[in-house]
Parts: sequence; structure tokens; C-alpha cells
Amino acid sequence: MTKKILLLFVLFPVLMIAQHTIKGTFSPAKDYEWAILYKVTPTTSIYVQNTTLDEKGNFAFKMDSTITEGIYRIVYALPQEEYNFDLIYNGKEDIELTFHKTDGIEYKVSKENQLFNSYMKSMDLVNQAINQYYVEDGKDKEAFKSIFKTLKDTQANFEKASEGLLASNFIKANGPYVPEEYEDVKTYSKNIRTNYFDAVDFNNNILQSSNFLIERMLTYIFGMSVDPNDQEFLKSSVDDIAKKMGNTKPELKKTLLQIVWQQLTDFNFEDAANHVTDKHLLDLAKAINDEELKTTLTVYKNTSMGAKAPDFKWETEVKGKKKTESLYDMDVAENYAVVFWSSTCSHCLEEFPQLKKYTSTLEEGKLKVIAVGLEEEPYRWNSETAYYPDFIHVYGEGKWDNPIGDAYGVVETPTYFVLDKDKKVIDKPYDFKALKAFIDGKKSKIGIGKMLDDKIKEEKKGN
Repeated sequence: MTKKILLLFVLFPVLMIAQHTIKGTFSPAKDYEWAILYKVTPTTSIYVQNTTLDEKGNFAFKMDSTITEGIYRIVYALPQEEYNFDLIYNGKEDIELTFHKTDGIEYKVSKENQLFNSYMKSMDLVNQAINQYYVEDGKDKEAFKSIFKTLKDTQANFEKASEGLLASNFIKANGPYVPEEYEDVKTYSKNIRTNYFDAVDFNNNILQSSNFLIERMLTYIFGMSVDPNDQEFLKSSVDDIAKKMGNTKPELKKTLLQIVWQQLTDFNFEDAANHVTDKHLLDLAKAINDEELKTTLTVYKNTSMGAKAPDFKWETEVKGKKKTESLYDMDVAENYAVVFWSSTCSHCLEEFPQLKKYTSTLEEGKLKVIAVGLEEEPYRWNSETAYYPDFIHVYGEGKWDNPIGDAYGVVETPTYFVLDKDKKVIDKPYDFKALKAFIDGKKSKIGIGKMLDDKIKEEKKGN
């Protein structure tokens, strides 16, 4: 009896440190140096560990008993938000994979991830058959019935095979719309959209701790519009999703809708972004006391197209007397270019001489430049401003911690705003060339449709 008890004491520490491994190979190996592992939670990512890759691109993470099941993210390059992928770890199995720059991920070991990947590939094949049917203007009702029977059976088989696995959460939530009878392409497309979130539980912790919810939301918002410039469609799509979220916790709602808001701002969908702010996001930020988000939303709205730009003041000296002036009091030009720059910014020093030369060719009263120098100290700024006597110069003390720059949401220099005589924002050119194009009567802002096309091409090129 004593020997048996002693044996248990010997085995106990071994059981406590029993572990699994997440390992794999990146290729081509020369393109990768390190990997970081995070555990994904509904509102953030928690650092777990990091490792360097060997000369063959191999890596390994040791998962001890303190590392619990869930969704994990492997980051392999910068910026981290772009170069990463998620995987399922159930705490019961090893994971082995290969990652190739163009071919993506293949799981060599892991029932969870192999099954889910197999499911996604199978559903993709069935969806390709459905698309082909409609592209060929299919009206064969038997063929229609056969294709959708395959879709229904594929979903049912994988749901059964994934019972008891974490992958089951994603497979069930991805359940597709299956028509009861023949539908033409217009009806089918409409019903897909109507039923798009039927199988999705926004309160499911596993779904929350992954990219699933946001990817589905973004597809619903951006992937189902006939006109990429239709901001009314975008607004109603966000409203639909907010309604579907129901009693989801405010913190998660805020996180998901903030990502949507950021996507809208990235594509310059200002009207739709401000709609998200006014109808959903600002109230959520207030409810959870997120002061930083409240400020971000407010600054963006205050500097959107058509908004009256934030006022600011500066001191000038006339005949030895100091005088305070403000943006709103200015009445000397048809348009104003508020330019945020710095005497230590190389791009600014390249563009300012061009701006000076250009403004000198314009008729008097056409454009007045108000140059706000975001600076750590005034000495170099004083020296540089002497080259541009026709500009109104405002000293922005504190550089990135300056109230004027903060009010305009400035995160880089140079940053341009064009205002009309009433100080309303009429353009936000991305450089001097775009500013010149706008003032000369050419539209400087890239069309939204083109921006989306360019982004898609860029992503395809990157993959």
C-alpha cells in the first residue's frame, strides 16, 4: 500500500506539467524570423509566448496545462493585425501545420482544425456549383434541387462529425440558407441576405473569441451591395446587424461596431461612419466610459466633409502690439488651407516650397494658407517660417500633444484640410499634389469604388 502511495506522489508532478505542442513550418523559410502566440478573447488578444524560427522555418510552442482551450492567433510579421491566422486549440491534442505565403495553412495534425478546414473547402465547392448554376442562367429545377440537397447534406454531415468539438460552434454558425423550392437568382440573393445571421449566436463565447463575427458582419455590409458607393445601404446594413446583436454585452458590441466604423473611415465613407457613431457607437462608448473612443468619434465627425472645422486661436504682432486672431474671424480668402506640418518633417520641407510657389500664382483672395507647426521647440520652426512670409503661421507647442492637432485628429505631417469661406471642410487632400488638383477644379479625392478595387487588388497581390 505504501509503495502505491509513493508512486502516485512521483507521478503527480508529471501529470501537472503534461503538455501539448503547436508546431509547424513557415515557407519560404527566409521570409520569416519569429512567431508570437496570442489567446483571443471577445474584446482583446492576450500574449502567451513567442519563439524564433530555425533556418528551415520550423517553430514550436509548448502548451502546458495552464494554457486553456480556445481560439489562438499566431502572428508572424508586422503589422500584426495583417499578418496572422487563427486556430482552434482544445487542450487535448497536438497541432502541427505548414504555412506557405501563397498556399496558406495546411494542418498535418489536429482533428479540430483539419475538420474545420475540410468543411470550409467542401462548402466552397458547393457554393461554386451554385454560382455556376446561376451564371449559366440555370432553370433546370431538378439540377437546382440536386445542388441544394448537396449543400444541405454537406452541412448536416459536418455538424454531426463535429459534435463535441470546438469547431462545431463555427460550423453550426455558418449554416447556409437552403431554399425549399426553386428560386431565381434575385430571389435567392435576397433570401441569403434576409437569413444571413439566422444561425449566428452573438453571445457565443467561442465565436466572440475569433474573427468569425466580424468577418461575417463585414461581408454583410460590404459584400452584398450592387453599388459600392451606396452609403444608405451601408447604414441600413449596420442597423440590421445592431438589431441582430440583441442583448449582446455593450463591451462586445462596442468592439465589433468600432471595427466596422474603422472600415468605413478607411474607405472614406464619412456619412455612413458618422451614422454608426450617432445611432450606435457613441452611446456605447458613453455607457462603458470609453473616453478615448468618445474623443476619436467626435474629432472624426467634427472634421468630416461639410462640417464646420474646429476653431483655434493664435497670436500675431502688428506694429509691436500683440493681437489674438482666430480661424473663424478670418475673412481674407475664398478658401483656406489648414496645413499641419513640422520643421523636422522631411516631407513637409519638400512640399512647402511647392505650396509657396503654387499659391503665388493664384489670384489674391483665392487661397490662404494657415500653417500649424507641430513642434517640440520653437527655434527651428522660427527659422523655417521666415521662408514663407505669405503663410499665416501658428505655433503648435507639444507636437503630438497639441490641442489644435488633437482637435483635427492629426496623426502625421503634413496633413491638409481645405475649408471654404465659412470654414466648412470641403476637401482633405493627402498631399500637395492633391491640394493643387482640388483648387484647380479637379476632384482630388479617389472615388470610393476605385479605393475598394485598389484595396482588393492589393490584398490579392499580397496573398
